[in-house]
Amino acid sequence: MMFSSIQRITLRQLSTGSQIQEVVIIGGGLMGAGIAQVSAQTNHKVTLVDLSEKVLTSSEKRIRTSVSRVAKKLFKDDNKASEAFIEDTMGRLSLVSDGGEALASADLVVEAITENLPLKQRLFREWDEVCPEKTILASNTSTLRISDIMKNVKRQDRVGGLHFFNPVPVMKLLEVIRTDSTSDQTFNAMSAWGRAIGKHTVACKDTIGFIVNRLLGPYIQEALAMVERGDATFQDVDAAMKLGAGYPMGPFELLDYTGLDLHKFINENPDHPFRQESKLINSMVEQGKLGVKSGEGFYKYK
Repeated sequence: MMFSSIQRITLRQLSTGSQIQEVVIIGGGLMGAGIAQVSAQTNHKVTLVDLSEKVLTSSEKRIRTSVSRVAKKLFKDDNKASEAFIEDTMGRLSLVSDGGEALASADLVVEAITENLPLKQRLFREWDEVCPEKTILASNTSTLRISDIMKNVKRQDRVGGLHFFNPVPVMKLLEVIRTDSTSDQTFNAMSAWGRAIGKHTVACKDTIGFIVNRLLGPYIQEALAMVERGDATFQDVDAAMKLGAGYPMGPFELLDYTGLDLHKFINENPDHPFRQESKLINSMVEQGKLGVKSGEGFYKYK
C-alpha cells in the first residue's frame, strides 16, 4: 500500500528521479485529485484543471485531508515536520479552471475525465496544438484504447496510457500503456515517473481493459449475475470474496469505488470483450446511485 511505502521515505529522499517535472492533470474528480496528490507530494510541480470551481474546491479539500493523513503516518508526533510536509505539498499544487498557461510548459499531461471518446479525442487534439514538443500526452482511461483516443494527435511517438487505481494515494499499481507508435523514450519516461511517485509499474500493450480490468471484467459480471438471479445478496458476495479469497474489498464495494456509471458505460461499449447488460446497474444509475462519488451505490457513504 502507498502509506506503508511512504513511511520509509524521508523528506530528503522525496525527489522526482525522472525527466518529468511539470505535470498537468485534467479532471478534478476522485482519480484526478488522487493523481495530483501523489505527484505533488513527490516534489513535482502540479496543475489540476477542471472547468468547475465547485469541483476544484472539493478536490483541494480532499487532497489536503489525504496529505494530512500521509503526514501523520510519516511524522507521527512531530507536528512541525508534519505541517511543513503538508504546506510544501500543497504549495506545489495549483488548481485552475483554465490550464492554458500550465499546458504551455508541461512535461506530462494526464487526462482523467469521463469515459467519453469523442470528448477525449477533441481535447487531446487541442492539447497537441498548444503543448510544447517535449510534452507527453497520456490518458488514465480504463476502458478505451489509447490509439483510439489519440488518433487525431500528431505526436504519435509521445502518447501513452497511465492507468491508476482508486483510491490513487493508496493503490500501489500503475499500468503503463504503449501504443504501436509510442517511442521507447516516451515509455521509459512514463515508467520512470510512475516509479518516482511511488508506484509499482507494469507494462501492457494497447488492448481493451489492459491487464487488471481485462481479468476483472468477468469476475464483476458474474457477481452481478449471481445477485440478479437471487443466488446470494451483494453483502454476502462481498463478505465471501473478502474472507474466502482474501480480497481487500468485494466486487460490489469495488463497483461503488469505481462508479456504477462507468460500469454501465463499459456495458454499452460494443467493442468491449465482456459487454453484458445489467438491469441492476442500469436501474441504480437511473436513480443517481453511482457509488462513492454520489454518496450512495450498493452502500451508503457519508
